[in-house]
Amino acid sequence: MDSSMAKQKMAVRSISESVYVGMCLKIGTPQQVASRRDTGDIAEMLKNNDVMKNPYTAMMSGSAREGFRLHGTDRDTMYWQNNHRVIWDFSQVQFYNEQENAVILCDSSESPPGFTLLWLPIERANSFVKSAGVRLYGGFYISSSKYREVMLSIVSHKCSCTIHGPCSTGLFYGVVEYDDAHCFVSDFWPPSASSWIGRCQLWPPPHVVNDIVRNGCHFVAIGHKLGNHTNNEWRVSFSQAEYKLVCSMNHTQFLTYGLLKLFLKEIINKGLREEDKLLCSYHMKTTVFWAIQQNTQTHWHPQNILGGFWVCFKLLLKWVYEGVCPNFFIPENNMFLSNIYGEAQKTLFTRLYRLYKTGITLLLHSPSFSFYITNVLCNPRLTICTDEHNLISEVELDKDIFSEIDTNDAIGALDLHKCELYLHTVGQLIGLPLTQYHIVMLQKLTTTIFQRCAFILHNMYSYTGSNKQLYIVDKLSCYMLKLTAKFGYVSDVLYIAMYYYKTFRYREALSVIDFTKVKLARPYLMYKSHVDREMYTEAVGGQSLSTKIREAVAHNISLYNKIFYINELMQEQQSSEQNSWPKLCIPPLILLHMLDFLCSRHVDTIRAQRSLDDLQVLVHHDQGQLVPETFRDISWEILGICQQISGNLQGALYSYQQSLRQYPFNRIQTATIQRIQELHL
Repeated sequence: MDSSMAKQKMAVRSISESVYVGMCLKIGTPQQVASRRDTGDIAEMLKNNDVMKNPYTAMMSGSAREGFRLHGTDRDTMYWQNNHRVIWDFSQVQFYNEQENAVILCDSSESPPGFTLLWLPIERANSFVKSAGVRLYGGFYISSSKYREVMLSIVSHKCSCTIHGPCSTGLFYGVVEYDDAHCFVSDFWPPSASSWIGRCQLWPPPHVVNDIVRNGCHFVAIGHKLGNHTNNEWRVSFSQAEYKLVCSMNHTQFLTYGLLKLFLKEIINKGLREEDKLLCSYHMKTTVFWAIQQNTQTHWHPQNILGGFWVCFKLLLKWVYEGVCPNFFIPENNMFLSNIYGEAQKTLFTRLYRLYKTGITLLLHSPSFSFYITNVLCNPRLTICTDEHNLISEVELDKDIFSEIDTNDAIGALDLHKCELYLHTVGQLIGLPLTQYHIVMLQKLTTTIFQRCAFILHNMYSYTGSNKQLYIVDKLSCYMLKLTAKFGYVSDVLYIAMYYYKTFRYREALSVIDFTKVKLARPYLMYKSHVDREMYTEAVGGQSLSTKIREAVAHNISLYNKIFYINELMQEQQSSEQNSWPKLCIPPLILLHMLDFLCSRHVDTIRAQRSLDDLQVLVHHDQGQLVPETFRDISWEILGICQQISGNLQGALYSYQQSLRQYPFNRIQTATIQRIQELHL
């Protein structure tokens, strides 16, 4: 009997280890998750630093911010105005200058736990907030439903979006769904959540608790469905606190949370209509929080990830049976109250209990887990390695990191003053204790700032400055672009070539282009997912991320539409901007051949024809490796522009027509149609 029990335990342990490995491959290893969080941290610290004096703060929240990159994960962002602050009682007014801040008072007297009305004692708010006001009990209150509509009207002219819960929702880059929540912030911890502090004996650790409490909470624009003031109430949001809690989890706990999210999507909600999906990801997160804090499972490690999952599932089952899901911070807030009761509750419980009786084999119904379970069941002597350093290759990890850097390489510096403030902030951040992911993200953001500075400066003084001013500006711009070439991607050297072309230094530009051609032709170069793994590892394996970026990684060239780069792409930038798009994204080899052609026309016509031929071959025959499908609209467009300049009008017409047939990622269709009309064929 003992031998049988031991074998059973060994089998369960092996299955757990196999599922842990599967979750690492599906959700991310500790290094991958850390890189996702750290790059996001630096981008936010740069944008939201006090030095920037931004009127609002933007904070990513939700699954993407926590480190998940599951298919369908949307991008949640919270925005709040910095000169509006919410207080819980009048004594807290003393901490604010009322000439500079609109102070808003919570009135929770008639609201369910976790919800409140927001009262503006003095109507000092800006016009947007005032337009969302309603009169209640003789006072001026901010209506959540009106505020959602006001904020939607502000952003809807820039993009097509709709209201979803407390958020404006739409598609980012036409593919990724986003939810933007325009909210208010309080620097103070809610009195209704004070019991949470006393509950934190074992988890989270004291420094995390103090950090959470010190940073207060937010208020999102949605009321309780069963409250007395549904259209005017605001929900207390602990998104910032939840992010800190998720970061304080060990990796097994984080993967258990991910496992529950997949369990919900692939098993519980599979085949259900949207209106029948009563449980959501937030319920899963709450389950994990309570399970960890209640210490139901004392050890969370790869060998018992299934044990942790089962503890959470049983807790969820109990909540559905009782019809009570206590909010982690305000337990009196029953998150099942408005939708999981009566017949719906019974149906859900029956569904979950049927799964519960199946035992852990219920995970065999999930495409994410079934392979890892059956693999062990079919190979009982299989040895599972859970060392995260051996789970994915260095190349795959680097690809993931550089993808994150690209996603977070977005700043709003479109004038010199903003650029100066960003550089000042970079100087402050350098003094902080930084991880390798922080450092490389900061490195890339700095090169982006310098690139913008160089072209903004030149545009400012090209037509208005004296010769001496122009000389100084030119030296400074060249110096900044050379710095970006030292610290940025291999492809960032093309900004120098573009600048030389813009300033009529064609031979110097061609010298830079020749140098860049050699670097971009390196057999170990990584461009998006295109890389020779063995050669990359041999060339830069084990080196720092900063070195890899400089020596072995190429990326798209971004031309921001509010900054003028070269004449030949002005129409495309104008079209893109008119269609509410921030920039053109161009594959590096496409821009290299274009610049080679444009410069060679002035000094070597044979070379110009050769570069045009190379461009044509690349656009016509690349299989998505060097010209990703997403950027084929601009690639065909650039080929057409070069053909038109060379006098090949029929070829240009064909290229422009092909550009119109591609996915309109860069939103340049208006320019393409104009160019076709200008051909006069």
